[in-house]
Amino acid sequence: MHTTAHKHDKEAITLAYEFAKHLHREVHDFVKAIVLFGSQAKSNKPGHDIDLLIVVDDVAVHIDDETAEAYRIIVEKIMLKVSKRLHVTTLRFTSFWEYVRSGDPVAMNMLRDGLPLIDTGFFEPLQLLLKQGRIFPSEETMWLYLQRAKNSLQNSQKRIGGALVDLYWGVVDAAHAALMRLNVSPPSPLHIPALLEKEMVAKSYLTKADVELYKTLYAISKRVEQGRNDFRSSDFEELSHKAKLFVEKIDHFLSGRP
Repeated sequence: MHTTAHKHDKEAITLAYEFAKHLHREVHDFVKAIVLFGSQAKSNKPGHDIDLLIVVDDVAVHIDDETAEAYRIIVEKIMLKVSKRLHVTTLRFTSFWEYVRSGDPVAMNMLRDGLPLIDTGFFEPLQLLLKQGRIFPSEETMWLYLQRAKNSLQNSQKRIGGALVDLYWGVVDAAHAALMRLNVSPPSPLHIPALLEKEMVAKSYLTKADVELYKTLYAISKRVEQGRNDFRSSDFEELSHKAKLFVEKIDHFLSGRP
């Protein structure tokens, strides 16, 4: 038995082998390896996904659009026939080799935990080389992952900015609704604070703090437009609470509730 077989439950292995058998019968040598992998495949929970890696031959075979489409249709047909739990990832051999050569963590995990169902003679030797400590991450891969980490942090900041803009438009729409109830034609966002002061604060429907919230969110929306992303999650939490109260006040106003 393969050294990683104990990491996968029996039902997953049975279904994976069934899929591999049907696919190999359809495409023969076009497939260089079919591997059961993934942390979910090691789960004991019923109904978990069964992750399969398929490595196809793009060295001896020219994969044009027609070939790729025919392969996709065959794979989907067999997945429907065998199990809805199957989740397939397909890689060209040249791409998989580059991942391994550079010591990419995703490829390393596939080699470490993968159970080859079909192997034309390259997957298991690579697993042995990894086990012997003879596959190392390249310098380029280390710096690539570090850059990806920095990009992820930047994206998180952008998402906070985007969430704050959503709060802004929530307050704008609520303000427009209140002004429409007062038969005031909704103005541009820039002029809403003055009308809120005149029509809502003066009549005790809102407070000056509510208008200041609007001004704060308006200023933030402009900073986001300018590409600023120096926002914190605490900014969103605080302003989200205040925006929710603002909208609730407008809801009460429109509904005639005290």
